[in-house]
This record gives sequence, C-alpha cells and structure tokens, in this order.
Amino acid sequence: TYNPRLWPRDMLRTDFLHLSDCFNAQKSTVRVPDIDPKYKIAVLASKQDHCLFDLLHRWQEGRLPVDIHCVISNHDRPVDNHVMRFLKRHEIPYHYLPTTSGNKREQEILELIEGTDFVVLARYMQVMSESFLKSYGKDIINIHHGLLPSFKGGSPSRQAFNAGVKLIGATSHFVTPELDAGPIIEQMVLNGF
Repeated sequence: TYNPRLWPRDMLRTDFLHLSDCFNAQKSTVRVPDIDPKYKIAVLASKQDHCLFDLLHRWQEGRLPVDIHCVISNHDRPVDNHVMRFLKRHEIPYHYLPTTSGNKREQEILELIEGTDFVVLARYMQVMSESFLKSYGKDIINIHHGLLPSFKGGSPSRQAFNAGVKLIGATSHFVTPELDAGPIIEQMVLNGF
C-alpha cells in the first residue's frame, strides 16, 4: 500500500523518472489508485460485442479503474441490445458513426474523445490514420483478438488454425498507422485448437 509519508510524491515522481530513463521511455506517468483521479477514456467498438462487454463488466466490477467518457461505434445496435441496456443503466453515452472506406468519420471521433486521457479500441475494425493519431496526440490501445505480431487483421484465429498453431490468444498494443503493428503491451495465451 502506498504511504505518502514514507514515499513523498516528489520522491515517487523522481524515482519513476529515473526508472523511465533506464528503459529509454519517452514519458513517465505515475498515478496512484484511490488517490489520483481516474483516467478518462473513450471506447471504440465495431459489430462484435464480446470485447466491449468484457471491458464494461470489468469496469462495473471495479477491476478497470477508469471513467468511461463514451462508447463510439461504426455499427448501430438495437436499443434492447444487452450493451445498450448496460450503457443506459450506467449513463455512458453511445455514439453511432457509420463509416465507409472513404469516410472513417475521424474528425467527428476526435470531437467526441476530446478531453480523454486515452482511447481503447475494443474490436474496432478500422485502421486509424496517421493524421488522426497525431491530432489526438495521446495513447490509443487496441485489444486484438489474436497473437501479434504473427496474426494481424480481422481473422487471426483462422490464420492461426491454417498455420497449424496450437495456441490462441489476445494482444493489447499501442496503435500506430500500420495495422496491428504497434508496440505490444500484454498478451494472453491459451491452448487452442
């Protein structure tokens, strides 16, 4: 348990800056749960609900200590959908922005996510442009339903099966303009096929 009397905030910050220098980190942010304000996030999701729903349940159970500013999707959901009922019950705004290959609605998304600390892509099946990433200027984390760097794109389980791989998993990584190519944050691996 963090005790500010034993490890004053200035010393904590200095120690973590030194640690970040050891790893050549570009920035170092220290937040102490239950003391610092929660991160304010936006979640982008496409048609499949399972990743979004898992994230929402972890948030509801207190295992994801963030404030969810909004959920944005390029697929409409019926008002009686389980995700929509959850969002309404918890007063989390939902924004439907249909996209096409020629219009990814990035400017509108930027307006909706203004003021957030970072964005999570929960099976959001769109590649974010370099101009979008630069305009937002903060971290965007993708939850990919396969093991990177091997199985990129929309059907990683099929790719893994066809390659004879016996493991399945998921990868969280920072978003870059290249599909599923950003630095990996964490992976979960299970025996699969």
